[in-house]
Amino acid sequence: MTLVEKIKEEIKLNKDDIIKTRRYLHENPEVSSKEFETSKYLKNRCKDLGLIVEDVDGSTGFTALFDTGRPGKTLGIRTDLDALAIEEDSYNLKEKKILVSKNPGVSHACGHDSHMTIALMSGKILKKLEKEINGKIYLIFEEAEETGAGIDAMVSHLKDKGLDAVYGNHQSPTLDVGKFSIIEGPAYAGCAGVDFDVIGRGGHGSRPDLAINPLIATAQIITSLNSAWNNQLDLEKPVSLGIGAINGGSAANVISDSANVKGTLRFFDLEEGKKALDLLKNITSLTAKAHGCQVRFNDYTKIVAEPVINDRSLVKKVKKNLEDLYKDSLVASPKLWISESFYGYSKLCPTVFVNFGTRNEAKGQASDLHTAKFDLDERGIDYGLGLAIKFAIDFLKESDK
Repeated sequence: MTLVEKIKEEIKLNKDDIIKTRRYLHENPEVSSKEFETSKYLKNRCKDLGLIVEDVDGSTGFTALFDTGRPGKTLGIRTDLDALAIEEDSYNLKEKKILVSKNPGVSHACGHDSHMTIALMSGKILKKLEKEINGKIYLIFEEAEETGAGIDAMVSHLKDKGLDAVYGNHQSPTLDVGKFSIIEGPAYAGCAGVDFDVIGRGGHGSRPDLAINPLIATAQIITSLNSAWNNQLDLEKPVSLGIGAINGGSAANVISDSANVKGTLRFFDLEEGKKALDLLKNITSLTAKAHGCQVRFNDYTKIVAEPVINDRSLVKKVKKNLEDLYKDSLVASPKLWISESFYGYSKLCPTVFVNFGTRNEAKGQASDLHTAKFDLDERGIDYGLGLAIKFAIDFLKESDK
C-alpha cells in the first residue's frame, strides 16, 4: 500500500471519530479567551493519544507533543480554539442544518471546529503512521485567534522548542469541497485598528454657533481620509480603510459633546501599514483642530495583526503533497484581505497557511464567514486532514535537519 493509500485508508477508518469530534466542538463553542471547556476536552483527547500536553502560561492555549524518539526536524501543526459571539441560525442558505450551537449567542461561524478536528486527528493518525517519520510534532492549540489575544503567549511558549516549520489551515466557504488554495508570499492582510473620539462642546440644536459640533468635524475627517488614501499612499502597496461605525448624538435638537469612529486598515506591506496609521492619526488630529475639536485615540488604534506571509519553499512542498494526494485540486486565489494571528509563528520559523474548501452550494453550505447562516460540508475536513498529514510526513521523513 502506498503512503497516499495509507493516509486515505486511515481517514476512512477514523471517519466516525472525525465527525463525532467536529460535532461536539460545534455544539459547544466558547468565545475568545473563554475556551475553558474546549481546551479541557482537547487536552484530554491528546492525553488519551499519549501526547505530552503543556499549558501555555496565562492562556487557554496549550501544546501537545508527539516525539518519535528519532532525531529529525520539529514541525508545528496549528489550530485556533475560539468561536464568535454570533447567534447561530438553525438554517443555512437552503435547508435546516445538521446541528447548531447549544450555547446561546455563540457559534463556530468561522469554522474553527473543523481546524481543531484536523489538528487532533492529525496527531492520532500520525501516531498510527509513526514508522513513516522522524523527529517531533507539536500540535498547537491557540487561544483567541479572533481577537489576537493568544498569539504572543503561544509564540513565547514555543520560542525554545526548535521549530523548523509551522503548518496551518483555514476552511473556506468560497472553495468547493476537495479544492484548495495555497498563496505564495503575502497571503492574508495585516490589520490596524481604528478607534478614536472627536471631542467638541455640546449645546442646543437651535444655536449651533454656541457649540462646537463634533459631528461636523467627524464628517470632514472621513472625507479627508478618503482623499489622503488616493493621494498620499503608495499605489503599489495598497492599504484599505474600512470605517465600520460612527456614533454621536441621540436627538435632533441636541448637539453632542463627542463622536466616536471605529474601523480597520488592511495591508500586505507592514511598513506601508504603519505609514497609513500615522497618516490617519495626523489627518484626524489636524482636521479636528481646524474645527475647534480635539481627538482622543483609544487603545485599539494600533497594529493588531501583521500580514501572513507564506514561505515559498514550503508552499512548493505543500503543492507537491497536494498533487500527490488529490490531483488537480489546487485553485488559483488572490491574496485575502482578512487577517489572521498565524503571522506570529513566522517570528519563530518558516510557515505555510493553506485554505481548504467546505462549500456545497447545492446544500446551502455557502454562507460567508462570520454570518449566522454559516455552515460547512463536513467532507471538506477529510481533505484538509489528508493534506496536513501528507505534508507532515513528507516534511519529517528526513532524519537530519
